[in-house]
Amino acid sequence: MLASLRFADAGERMPLGPAIPALLIGVIGLGLHLYLLADTVLTDDGLGLSLTNVVSIMGWQIAVIALIAALRPRIRGLSALLLPVAALAALIGSTGQVPDFTQKLSWEMRAHILVSVVAYTLMSIGAAIAALMAMQDRSLRSRHPGRLLRVLPPLETMEQVLFATIHVGVILLTLSVFSGLIFVENAFAQHLVHKTVLSIVALVVFSLLLIGRWRFGWRGRRAIHWTLAGYAVLLLAYFGSRIILELVLGTQWG
Repeated sequence: MLASLRFADAGERMPLGPAIPALLIGVIGLGLHLYLLADTVLTDDGLGLSLTNVVSIMGWQIAVIALIAALRPRIRGLSALLLPVAALAALIGSTGQVPDFTQKLSWEMRAHILVSVVAYTLMSIGAAIAALMAMQDRSLRSRHPGRLLRVLPPLETMEQVLFATIHVGVILLTLSVFSGLIFVENAFAQHLVHKTVLSIVALVVFSLLLIGRWRFGWRGRRAIHWTLAGYAVLLLAYFGSRIILELVLGTQWG
């Protein structure tokens, strides 16, 4: 634990200069990824919103957030562990074989989709942070801190980042759910009922976590478990529904 705290203190004083080459490489990678996304998502027939394209978009957003986080030395170690997650999402998006779906959408639905994807991305980051916190907690309890603790910020900092992420994610997820209820027509015909219900359940779970944090001071393993439970429901709501529709039934929402 002391080694982790010493690393965190040193990281707080670490200048940005030595990290600039890595950041520039990351920015170049983001630009190339964005170019490929534009080519596959923006088509003459509308938006290509297949499952793999959405995963790739989420990977790009995670990479953007990770690079922004890298500007703060105190959480630069967390950023370094988020970038492989983004790379994995981009890899899945580039290699997956799914039907080529496109949609002509109104600006309201485009806004709804944008808010939804950003919300899912933030909750995915929150789940990743919760998983890393669980690993940190296990290492500390076993009294055998590994290399992971030397890279990650202290648990207290990780927890602060976790709840900041969930706060913003809950706001966007709320906007996503309500904009979907307003702008989506004939949810039954578009196979959206299960997604909507599960998204509301996930929103309730995350909201209860924030209330528990505010009212009862929830933290530590309780916060980790609630975060992972809420994300599991959200994962089932979005990706579970899309996998069944696209890979099994050969159709999509809409």
